[in-house]
Amino acid sequence: MAHPFFSIFLTIIILSSFAHADVPPSQTFKYINQGEFGEYITEYGADYRLLDIFTFPFHLCFYNTTPNAFTLGLRMGHRRSESIFRWVWAANRNNPVHENATLSFGRDGNLVLADANGHIAWQTNTANKGVVGLKLLNNGNLVLYGAQNQFVWQSFDYPADTLLVGQAFSRPNGPLKIVSRVSVVEGSEGPYSLVMEKNRLALYLKPNNKSKPILYYSTDKDFSEISSTLSRVVFNTVPETDEAYAFEIRYELIPRGSSPGVSTMILGRPKYNSTLSLLRLGSDGNLKVYTYYDNVDWGAWEKTYTLFDRDSRVSECRLPSKCGALGVCNEEQCVGCPTPQGLLAWDKSTCGLPKLGSCNSKVGYIKVVGVEHFMNWFSEGEGPIKVEECKAKCDKDCGCLGYFYREESSKCLLASVLGTLIKVPNPAHVAYIKMSK
Repeated sequence: MAHPFFSIFLTIIILSSFAHADVPPSQTFKYINQGEFGEYITEYGADYRLLDIFTFPFHLCFYNTTPNAFTLGLRMGHRRSESIFRWVWAANRNNPVHENATLSFGRDGNLVLADANGHIAWQTNTANKGVVGLKLLNNGNLVLYGAQNQFVWQSFDYPADTLLVGQAFSRPNGPLKIVSRVSVVEGSEGPYSLVMEKNRLALYLKPNNKSKPILYYSTDKDFSEISSTLSRVVFNTVPETDEAYAFEIRYELIPRGSSPGVSTMILGRPKYNSTLSLLRLGSDGNLKVYTYYDNVDWGAWEKTYTLFDRDSRVSECRLPSKCGALGVCNEEQCVGCPTPQGLLAWDKSTCGLPKLGSCNSKVGYIKVVGVEHFMNWFSEGEGPIKVEECKAKCDKDCGCLGYFYREESSKCLLASVLGTLIKVPNPAHVAYIKMSK
């Protein structure tokens, strides 16, 4: 029988050898961002350069949507298809690199993206942590793995605006949210986020750096009533028959007492195998699922789920930016532009916020009858208070762009962002839009 001290010493030796394992020279690489661009059509009108890291239907690339500002990203699609390629992951979305930037994977197991001048733009921070190799899995997860094939680092822990099938929000160490793009051209972080909270999934708008995020949607699944905390929320697709699949959001709970451990919410049922799908938070704040069907040459992508949609139970009019900075929405259409002259026809190029002077300048209000703010879905506001008191609160608040008053309940809602005003049949729901006198 081995002496206890010897056993402990041997264990330390073994663990130490795993921790300091090196990447074999044959697995190391250095790619330079240079050369011809690819010839196929990609999302956002991006140019791209392929790297030698791929597995069907995913490919690692340098890509740019503006000249000489490159992102290291993962592309989904296949060159045998004429359908558009979609970008499903970005390493350095807020810190682009330039021509002749390098992506290197060295013996120490660290994956590093450096600009041409040597400045490190992004890295996995896995140097000397037991990494022995890198691989791109067939679910789109880029992983650095150790000697026991365990994941030391994985791209699934760092989503941008997209979740792939099997990807999850998780606590305590996993991601808790995805964040939209600024626009279909600008790839840095935008104002919308999908967040896993303690008891639900929620969508937020953050208009600027000074404002608190504004809730504009939350899921029906709210586990506060059963005193359970979400531990993971997984975007998944499961077969229901030999040919039919269903999208689901699977909630895994930290049980309290007799609370259930797992709950699911079905998003949709596509007509075919939907394992090659992605859940995307768009630059407009809408949540959509796109499914890739690899057996066709054209039209391989299908939009298989939309949260805010004419055919959904959630009206598209509830999207904060549906009608730009200001506009009235009715039956999925932007139908009016509030002005001092009354409600005029909405036009994207001309309908905007009224001009406001300095904080202490005199203000007036444009009255719009029969509308609600997108925040009214969750709150009537404070009260009961008189409409004059509601107005006075907005007068004194430089961040208030208008107030929404419900005459039947005397409730007052101050708004720091306006966006889409939702038309309702109740004339007692009135908006007052602040403007300079």
